[in-house]
Amino acid sequence: MKLAIEYLKKQAAFYKNQLLKDTVPFWFPRSIDKEHGGFLLMRDADGTLIDDDKAVWIQGRATWLLSTLYNTIEPKKEWLDGAKSGIDFLNNHCFDTDGQMFFHVTRDGKPIRKRRYYFSETFAVIANAAYAKASGDESAAEKARYLFGKCIEYATTPGILPAKFTNTRPAKGIGVPMIMMNTAQQLRETIGDPRCDEWIDKWIAEIERDFVKDDIKCVMEQVAPDGSIIDHIDGRTLNPGHAIEGAWFILHEAKYRNNDPKLIALGCKMLDFMWERGWDKEHGGILYFRDVYDEPVQEYWQDMKFWWPHNEVIIATLLAYVMTGDEKYMQWHKMVHDYAYEKFHDKENGEWYGYLHRDGTIAQTAKGNMYKGPFHLPRQEWYCLQILNEYLDKA
Repeated sequence: MKLAIEYLKKQAAFYKNQLLKDTVPFWFPRSIDKEHGGFLLMRDADGTLIDDDKAVWIQGRATWLLSTLYNTIEPKKEWLDGAKSGIDFLNNHCFDTDGQMFFHVTRDGKPIRKRRYYFSETFAVIANAAYAKASGDESAAEKARYLFGKCIEYATTPGILPAKFTNTRPAKGIGVPMIMMNTAQQLRETIGDPRCDEWIDKWIAEIERDFVKDDIKCVMEQVAPDGSIIDHIDGRTLNPGHAIEGAWFILHEAKYRNNDPKLIALGCKMLDFMWERGWDKEHGGILYFRDVYDEPVQEYWQDMKFWWPHNEVIIATLLAYVMTGDEKYMQWHKMVHDYAYEKFHDKENGEWYGYLHRDGTIAQTAKGNMYKGPFHLPRQEWYCLQILNEYLDKA
């Protein structure tokens, strides 16, 4: 398998520069809250703070990022100190008395909102695991493994968490097996846990069995419990970038398992199906929502371009190319990379805008809010750098 080595070298240099000279410096050290701990991440284009509340998801994600940079790029004290600020805030302020985590807290950690699902916990798992590896803190390792067990319990015990819907039209989403698979991968690759491989197998099997539809070349976002399509607006709504994120999680697992050919085939199939449905052939970029039968989509932001699907597609296309050598994936990677860094990247202040109109114009200038922060973009640049360096070292 012969790859375009010069292209890969150029991309590796680009991602390293963007990560360490552009993306990370936008956030750190200024976002570390020296008064209350954790991070102040709701920022406008130039870094101005627009809100001092704290989204618990992003507190965990930022802690994971700083710990991961320390573990894999360079053991900088400032990164480890920042990660400690995040882990202390998470573990001291973001848990309710019932053991569940909050979703939204004030700057000093007073609770504002809880949600019905447990994504805060999954990000706390990867944050504690990465920090435990960086610091050697055994209590963080114990916390990561304990929370992983709680996430499995939440995922497999009906009724343990409040339901959002009645039982009139039962449904399940691809988000649960996806996020749990990636959480297990992160836990396994930092501090290890004997439960990970078995559960990853189960979550991949569920995705393949119930969400990947070969007959209509699609990856569903939501299905009935038996995997059938729910022919109503919510059930028909696709999120191509999210499904492609699932594709790269599976490709990552294939890589971990010595390039398992069945998992490579599954990941590439998911990427192929959803690139076709998601890529905007008129304006470029990944459309946010599509209907599986091309009916009108309910959400008004359905044709916008959000930052994070582009991060996921950049990873997936590059990983697919490096693993298969298929030129198609290099072309797709170049298309999505060029589009994203032209349209989302703020060349004056660094980092990316989060939201574009369909034509690629900026919808609003915030770089950080309840959902966007130092995670999807730096994770993409970091991960692409890792796989490129690994490949180029062997080439």
